[in-house]
Amino acid sequence: MLRFGFVGFGRMGITHLSILNTHPSVKVAAVCDQSSTMLKLVGKHINLPTYTDYRKMLDGTKLDCLVVSTPTDSHGEVIKAAIDRDLHVFVEKPFTLTAAEGRDVVAYLGNKPLVNQVGYVNRFNEVFMEVRRLLHAGIIGDLKNISSEMYSATVLKDTKSGWRSKKKLGGGCLYECASHCIDLAVYLAGKPARVAGSIMQSIYSSEVEDFVSSTFIYDNGASGAIAVNWSDEAYRKPANIVKVFGTGGRIVADKHAFKVYLKKADEANGFGKGWTTRYITDFGESVYFYLRGNEFTRQLNYFVDCVERGATENVSSFAEALKTDIIMEEITQDASRSLDISESEAILRKDRGQRSRWTKLFK
Repeated sequence: MLRFGFVGFGRMGITHLSILNTHPSVKVAAVCDQSSTMLKLVGKHINLPTYTDYRKMLDGTKLDCLVVSTPTDSHGEVIKAAIDRDLHVFVEKPFTLTAAEGRDVVAYLGNKPLVNQVGYVNRFNEVFMEVRRLLHAGIIGDLKNISSEMYSATVLKDTKSGWRSKKKLGGGCLYECASHCIDLAVYLAGKPARVAGSIMQSIYSSEVEDFVSSTFIYDNGASGAIAVNWSDEAYRKPANIVKVFGTGGRIVADKHAFKVYLKKADEANGFGKGWTTRYITDFGESVYFYLRGNEFTRQLNYFVDCVERGATENVSSFAEALKTDIIMEEITQDASRSLDISESEAILRKDRGQRSRWTKLFK
């Protein structure tokens, strides 16, 4: 039995514990959180050892694996403490708050034979897994453009309490939602060479952005784009939409289905000329415990399987997640430059307008 400890027991921590608690190879050993209310509930209903200091939990409990579901600003230090104790680590996304910290953690891990995984759950959604397989099989020819969009009604008013409204804790649309979109684009098409035309806008929030968009440019001449809005009340549940265009056709997908348009039939993969739609129920497989979506169970089952097999190669490893950290940092810098340019242009327009009025006055 693999003994698991949990640091952070909010929504995601509860989700991960609920799923892993049903796994036949897992024993939940301890929980750490700073909320006394949550720890009382754990002690009362689950009867587990509880801690408010993760270091005391790591030193006082025999563990094999650690699940980290704290705000992003603490990921680095908790992961390093786990590495020091030779623990396999599953950490919620995003990996870290800065690319520099992400590189530091990857270097700290080094070549230690420890399974490391970041919770980019879309990599375990069977629709997106199938889309990736088809792209790698060249079903739509050479990839020319990919767009990755996400919409949700997460923030519909200015809320200054909680970590989501604090940029320094990993709050804001970029880290909370756009990280999923960026990672999905990387998973399907690889890391872009650079970003351009990035915009980070507030809709309701006064301290963080609610909307993010950016253009991706690849070395092979392909392009991409992300558009993410966590303040869209038209969506009751978060929605991910991916569109991929190639020389031989296109693919449009969400978490539940995908459709393929081909210029020529592909009999080997079972697609005729024109449009073909496939639903996840056509090819998806059931999981042993369902909570919030098959992909949530599938990612944790994959993590456990990697630990049991001693397989340190991981489809959602720290190194893979670092790519998204780097892109998010580039988007932030690019959006800042765009803002500076826009402000400068506004000043110039205002100045030109004033000079125009004075010129007319003294003609």
